[in-house]
This record gives sequence, C-alpha cells and structure tokens, in this order.
Amino acid sequence: MCIIFFQFDPHSVSAYRFILAANRDEYYSRPSKPADFWGNNSEILSGNLVTNFLTEDVDGLTYLKKVSSEGHLYNGFNLITADFNTKGDTMCYYGSKSGQEPKTLEPGIYGLSNSLLETPWKKLVLGKKLFTDAIKQSNELSPENLVQELITVLNNEEFQMPATDIEEQGQDFIRPILKEISALFVRTSSYGTRTNTVILVDAKGHVNFTERTMLSPDANQWKVSSFQFELEI
Repeated sequence: MCIIFFQFDPHSVSAYRFILAANRDEYYSRPSKPADFWGNNSEILSGNLVTNFLTEDVDGLTYLKKVSSEGHLYNGFNLITADFNTKGDTMCYYGSKSGQEPKTLEPGIYGLSNSLLETPWKKLVLGKKLFTDAIKQSNELSPENLVQELITVLNNEEFQMPATDIEEQGQDFIRPILKEISALFVRTSSYGTRTNTVILVDAKGHVNFTERTMLSPDANQWKVSSFQFELEI
C-alpha cells in the first residue's frame, strides 16, 4: 500500500521547485533492487518499471493520453509525470479508475496512496500534514537535514484507525492486517514498507535523490543510497 507526498511549485520562494517523499510497500520476499543508474542508459536513475516515459522524447501530458487509451488493458493504476525544462515545469496525473482524462496539475501539495490522487484517507491526511510541516522548514535546513525530516515522516508508525476507506477496497489480504496498513510506515510479519524515497529539486535544477531500502526480510537491515546530479534542461 504505497504512499507518495509531493510539492510542485516552479515559482516557489522556497529553495525547491519540487519535493517528493514516498514509501513503497511490498511483500518482503519479493525480489527487488535498490535504485541506481541504469547500466545501458546512465542518464536514468530509477527503481521503477515504468520505463517508456523515461526513455521517450515526449511531454508528460501527451504520454499520459497515450497510456489512458490503453488503460483498460491493465489493473487499476496511477501515473504521475513531471517535466522540468526552461519552458516551464509541468506535472500531470492520470488515474485509470477515475473515469477522467489525464490532467495537468496546478502548483501545490498533493498526496496519493492506493486510491485516486488526494483521496482523503486518514493516513494520507496525517502524512500530508506532517509532510507540509516538514517542508515549511526547507529554507532553514540543509538538504541533508531536510531529507532526514522527510524520512522521519515516512517512518511514522501511528495507526490511523478506523481505516474504513482502506477496508472498503475489499481486498481479502488487507483485512487481517488493516491496523498495520493504516500507518504510514507499514510493518507486518511478511509485508510492509521496504523503501523510503526522498527527491529534492532546487531552483537551479540540482537534484538530491535519497533512497533507504530494506536489505533483509526481518526489517532490521537497511541501505541508504544518495545521488546528486544536475537536470538536463
């Protein structure tokens, strides 16, 4: 039950035009690799399976419109794209279960979990508040300290019960672990949060990408990877 929070504001008076904090939840036993630069394309840093947008020369909204025409072929999904360039930053969103066309996002702070963008689940509302409080300090904190503040947000283990919205999704595997899944950081015996990701993009296009990922199914061994580079814009 992954969760993402992000601030998109290309004209922000803060130090950053884009800030993202995300958790990836997965079965501990499922094989996974930490994020890294791709061996066959050193310009792409990624740990996800959505490759076409990263390798095609197409803007985000055009790509999402193409994806939406094929959305019926897949299980429900959400997809967010971002374009950072000298013509102006844009972010776009498509939720295959929304019944709506892909759209361009206005600058602001957003949250997304296993429903549509901004669906006000209790854990999403809490996480968005904590995320907002953390990024309010962005001008006073070093990038390293801001990253740590956001990782602390992502690792919040407070249960947000009752979690009726999550339960109503009707997935059988959810009900026995509903209490654990109601937290931002999920931990059960076999399933939970395996990765924290924080991305900072400043006004000049400098990127700070930090990933904290689980190395062992016992949830006690973690690896932190940090990458810094300049956007090609």
